[in-house]
Amino acid sequence: MYIVPEREIAGLMTREAAFSAVEQVFAAMASGDAYNFPVIREAIGHEDALYGFKGGFDQAGLTLGLKAGGYWPHNLEKRGLINHQSTVFLFDPDTGKAKAMVGGNLLTALRTAAASSVSIKHLARDDAKVIGMIGAGHQATFQLRAALEQRSFEKVIGWNLHPEMLPNLEKVASEAGLPFEAVELDGMTEADVIISITSSFDAILGAGQVSPGTHIACMGTDTKGKQEVDPQLLVKADVFTDEVAQSISIGEAQHAVGQGLILESDVAQIGAVINGTNPGRSSDDQITLFDGTGVGLQDLAVAASVVELAIEKGIAIEVDF
Repeated sequence: MYIVPEREIAGLMTREAAFSAVEQVFAAMASGDAYNFPVIREAIGHEDALYGFKGGFDQAGLTLGLKAGGYWPHNLEKRGLINHQSTVFLFDPDTGKAKAMVGGNLLTALRTAAASSVSIKHLARDDAKVIGMIGAGHQATFQLRAALEQRSFEKVIGWNLHPEMLPNLEKVASEAGLPFEAVELDGMTEADVIISITSSFDAILGAGQVSPGTHIACMGTDTKGKQEVDPQLLVKADVFTDEVAQSISIGEAQHAVGQGLILESDVAQIGAVINGTNPGRSSDDQITLFDGTGVGLQDLAVAASVVELAIEKGIAIEVDF
């Protein structure tokens, strides 16, 4: 079995490689060549932590495994560690033997950013110029860097519940040579693309705070009860997701479906757009929304890519198991 420690990931996985891996696995899911296992996610009753497992099997790429981990909200303040902690385990689909153990923290950040970036590539207007960010934490910086590579954006606007964190976004915008402006939520009507990446359990963005033609990527809702946008926004938008079953149960669509505002059949797979079996955006006035719930196959795809590179470069640690 190979071990690829967390400390090695930054030198092995690029945003471009993460994007390619995630785009390919979304396409495989839509064509029926890959599927995710049911998600387990629980409050463990210790340190206010949420812990769980996401796994799946990609028959096309012969990738089998799971990611174990979760969210420890006091890590940063108590221990100087990031709050999200995870490890990816890969298994040989022919024998069931353990194949690799891979540090999953940076990979999770990169694959989550890649997912919203894939949605921007396939659903945002080609002439999108202003990108709006809701949330300014650790993951938001990954989201923004990846998103800026998908269109010729000219401005970044941002909102955060704690405004003192907005310099995180301003720094990324500055690195890209773009102006940054802090706005109230009503100011999001200026955005052509909006990414929400928070841990909220209450709707933040209202349906009236989004202009026609906008693409929204809702990336923070991955647990029952979480919510980032008004369910009426999903009524106004054409809704796409990574996996429909997760979208309607633990994703942003859980609220709109639960209230009877939309049906499960109103939620489409982003992979179908990638494959060309769903037209995606059909007009410049259309609002599109991507419900990024985070699927195990994303983690497995990027982890498998990292293991291959680590073996090639002699970085992977081989152990008897």
